[in-house]
Amino acid sequence: MRFTSLITVGVVLVAAPASAQTTRVYEVRTLSARADMVTGGNLLIQITTPPSVHDAVSITVNGREAESELGPGMFPGTLVARLEALQIGKNIIEVGPKGRKPATRLAVVNHPITGPVFSGPHQMPFNCETEGLGLGAPLDADCSVAKRVDYFYRSGNSSSAQANPFKPIDVNAPRPADVAMTTTLDGKRVPYIVRREMGTINRAVYVIAFLHEPGTPLPNPWTANGSSWNRRLIYSFGAGCLAGYHQGRNIGGLISNWSFLGETQLDDYAIERGYAVASSSLNSFGTSCADVISAETMMMVKEHFIEQFGVPLYTIGSGRSGGSMQQHLIANNYPGLLDGLIPTAAFADTVTFITHMSDCELLEKAFDKSPFAWTDDQKRSVAGQANWPFCRRNGTQFTLLRPANCDRQGVRADQIYDARTRPNGARCTYQDNMVNVFGRDPKTGFARRPFDNVGIQYGLEALNDGTITVEQFIDLNSRVGGHDIDGQIIAARTVADPDALRMAFASGRVNDTSRGMAAVPIIDVRPYTDGTSDVHDAINSHVTRARLVAANGTSGNQVLRTYAPGTDIPQVQHDNLDDMERWLTAIANDNPPARTSLEKVIRNRPATVTDACYTSEGEKITDMRRCEQMFPVYSNPRLAAGMPMAATMLKCELKPVDRKDYSVPLTAGQFAAIKAAFPSGVCDYTRKGAAVRAPDVWLSYERRD
Repeated sequence: MRFTSLITVGVVLVAAPASAQTTRVYEVRTLSARADMVTGGNLLIQITTPPSVHDAVSITVNGREAESELGPGMFPGTLVARLEALQIGKNIIEVGPKGRKPATRLAVVNHPITGPVFSGPHQMPFNCETEGLGLGAPLDADCSVAKRVDYFYRSGNSSSAQANPFKPIDVNAPRPADVAMTTTLDGKRVPYIVRREMGTINRAVYVIAFLHEPGTPLPNPWTANGSSWNRRLIYSFGAGCLAGYHQGRNIGGLISNWSFLGETQLDDYAIERGYAVASSSLNSFGTSCADVISAETMMMVKEHFIEQFGVPLYTIGSGRSGGSMQQHLIANNYPGLLDGLIPTAAFADTVTFITHMSDCELLEKAFDKSPFAWTDDQKRSVAGQANWPFCRRNGTQFTLLRPANCDRQGVRADQIYDARTRPNGARCTYQDNMVNVFGRDPKTGFARRPFDNVGIQYGLEALNDGTITVEQFIDLNSRVGGHDIDGQIIAARTVADPDALRMAFASGRVNDTSRGMAAVPIIDVRPYTDGTSDVHDAINSHVTRARLVAANGTSGNQVLRTYAPGTDIPQVQHDNLDDMERWLTAIANDNPPARTSLEKVIRNRPATVTDACYTSEGEKITDMRRCEQMFPVYSNPRLAAGMPMAATMLKCELKPVDRKDYSVPLTAGQFAAIKAAFPSGVCDYTRKGAAVRAPDVWLSYERRD
């Protein structure tokens, strides 16, 4: 399960020298990036050669001898070369025996380290924040800074209760006497000293950190000897969901002043076990809720890591909330970047999260204006949640349909859109933040919008179970309304732009799990918060599971784990990381053929890696009926309106109002009133939904004005 599985390969059969009596294969494959998505002028390649010429290989780039480092590969008969100084654009790599005609060639395309590669034109405006991260003033308009390396150590006198148990270390001074020791996954007993590298890639500030004692050899692409790195990489993704227009100061959940006690949900356990940890400021959804940019940045940071330190055995995603969205979307739409996922407080994707939150806002407005007296229990039933305060709080907290929804820490007030004073300002909506994907409406100049609620029968389940009356149901659906292009509530329902709707599915913004997510193990971690107003309700993990079943016929690659309130989540994540390690190791060691990657993932899931729930005392319960009683799962407004659990529809297909949808008797006047509330018809959930289709993967975007 290496990154190499993605990569373009150049292969040719060549005749070996006369001393060799057989024909052998020359093969060149890229190790650090796809051949069409190389960045920064560097590239790691693997060369397979006939044994007789293994020590006499010629490498040229664009007809000239390559600037490269060359050494033995990890597999017999292979060499690994690190190429440098590739030109921007197309490069031709040729390999063969020295002094003879090249045996094979491979075309690669190099992009600037500042990007973009596949996300489309850079977002503007874009504010640099390197100074806020202690990296000094930016060197250019792309917010670049020089690479910086610092060392820290964990004191043997520190306790895990400390906010930051690490201290800086001077590499030119004697080692401090209080340096703690740690034992890595490989059983090495080493000083607990961490190398942290920071710099800029794709306009983002990145961090790479792992155990390393100053003065000893760093890991490299040819050998891990002498290194404390266990050859595994954890990529961390930060929480939140806001529009971009700035560089960001939260580095993917890794606290910028060093501590790994942040949103990684792993505290420093991964580091002490020898894992490398990486992320960037554009892998925090609290900076920019644009998963395409997050994927691109992750790809570029991982490429840099591989070229410097070597190919990881596998890469594990970690992160909560918005960090879970990134893991899911990157795994499905950019397969090969992540080999295993540990999403915490997870959502299936971003776009359907926004749909449900915007429904809450509409419902609250309709309840407030209704002539009927609505109890909180009736409101709760319509919303499908454990309680009504959930919707009341979150419907207005996550206003991702409004252009002024900006993080004021990084986006100046004078840059933000205002219809009267700054009509060309930065629009901080979900869709404007991803305008390269959705394109622009030529009439307004704003990004096309994929959201829709035409035909949704809000409160249908509440009506049919007798919680609300027919009159309440009619009144609610007559006045619920929608949002205009500036996110303001209007009387008319929201109508999706057809092009945006098509792209939402074709580009994988609606995560149907049918592509890369069908080939990775997932340990979904859920701190149970239902019954509070916390937005991370449990139904979202089950939506993802329903999508896996709908798309792939099974959810055997996903494990659900729910933890009681008050559980120390970072502590229990140690066990989850260990379980993921066992699972990925079993997959890597499994040689018999499999019909699909999913089959291989499922058959190698360790017997102990199962669905479970946990009490606050740490008791593990695998009787899922008991878990369901302890931690009941609720719903959301669309599911409570009859939508299937997979909830992949952004716009439903319509049918005429049908009496058979209602379990309560309707008078002629009531039936007529329902038809009047739905002049275009109601959702037909026996059909798949408008524009629904499986996504393409590894798409590149140009702005579609």
